[in-house]
Amino acid sequence: MNKGSGPLRVALLGCGVVGSQVARLLLNEADELQARIGRPFELVGIGVRTAGPRPGVPEELLTTDPSALLDEPGLDLVIEVMGGIEPARTLMLKAFSVGASVVTANKALLATHGAEVFAAAASAGVDLYYEASVAGAIPIIRPLAESLIGDRVIAVKGIVNGTTNYILDQMHSTGATFPEALAEAQQLGYAEADPTADVEGQDAAAKAALLASLAFHTGVTLNDVSCEGITAVTPEDIEAANDMGCVIKLLADCQLAGEDSIAVAVHPTMVPLDHPLAGIRGAYNAVFVESENAGRLMFMGPGAGGTPTASAIMGDVVTAARNRVRGVAGPRASLHSNRSIASASMSSSRYYVSMVVRDAPGVLARVADCFARGGVSLQSVRQAPHSTEGGGARLMVTTHVATDEAVRSTVSELETFADVRQGIRVLRVEGM
Repeated sequence: MNKGSGPLRVALLGCGVVGSQVARLLLNEADELQARIGRPFELVGIGVRTAGPRPGVPEELLTTDPSALLDEPGLDLVIEVMGGIEPARTLMLKAFSVGASVVTANKALLATHGAEVFAAAASAGVDLYYEASVAGAIPIIRPLAESLIGDRVIAVKGIVNGTTNYILDQMHSTGATFPEALAEAQQLGYAEADPTADVEGQDAAAKAALLASLAFHTGVTLNDVSCEGITAVTPEDIEAANDMGCVIKLLADCQLAGEDSIAVAVHPTMVPLDHPLAGIRGAYNAVFVESENAGRLMFMGPGAGGTPTASAIMGDVVTAARNRVRGVAGPRASLHSNRSIASASMSSSRYYVSMVVRDAPGVLARVADCFARGGVSLQSVRQAPHSTEGGGARLMVTTHVATDEAVRSTVSELETFADVRQGIRVLRVEGM
């Protein structure tokens, strides 16, 4: 640990949308940062994948050999915003090996190799901070890791991907189809040219793994998260949600599933309009935490973008730098509970089930009997005409709380019915 009086030596890995904003803050806010930390920063270099100038960044700081950058003597802090698994993982492990603390926004790396990199940081006696890896500027990692460490968290649920929230919001507010809303999100810069990680729920699943690890003191990886994206959400689903007084959100859902296990999933969910998460519009994020003593808490704000994410990174940078000046490391990840990961089939929720059926006497009774045999209690059943060839009706069923296994088993049986004319849609329903 560096307890001297000279500058704290910092290396930045990555200079894209987020990294360029971090570089700007390190260079332009140097006096303010020194006042907060007690020592100045020295930005020794910026590692990039491809050569070329970056607006507002001195070219002499750029290098396409980030590994060599970590050989700089007396390196105190490495900020990793390259993204992806490699070379970020190798570079992070090298930073620990030379005694540098790390600040990262890399949720994919932590959700896949978290055990390895946290162990490496602990072995080296340095810090690993990652507030910016979940929900952009929203402070949620530190509240779970520190503020609520003395409480018992029961559930963490949230909108943690701004792209999907914008798309679903447009589908609700303008009547846009999924392809139309996605195209608009790409035009505005909310969605990447290849939006797969967002719209298929993989980005949210990585964040859910990190949130669950912190909330329930158990190592959770990306492979532990049951994941469903929003590509199958239809205008009919949106209309049904509106009729029920709900909106559809892609939720990360982390909850206790008994005393010794947890369930972690990402799925499109109908959220009642009076629920705090229902009012989160556009590309904003929000995380809803329920704990035994503190009760219900919600954190919301910009979930992505260069400037908001850089804000979260700089908060970690200041914290890690203060620790460096004092010659200490911050608290380690608390994974003492070692709970098992419950099968997704054992998670419980209310469900919305929609199907197009033959419009004839006895059909509704046969459908209801199928739910009863599966042990799924019905809260409400609605029927509406459906313009299919030969006529038909759309049945919209809302269940009481049931296990995913019971609902999926019932749906599998319904799909064999001659009365059922089209594919069956299943969505979870939150808090009704």
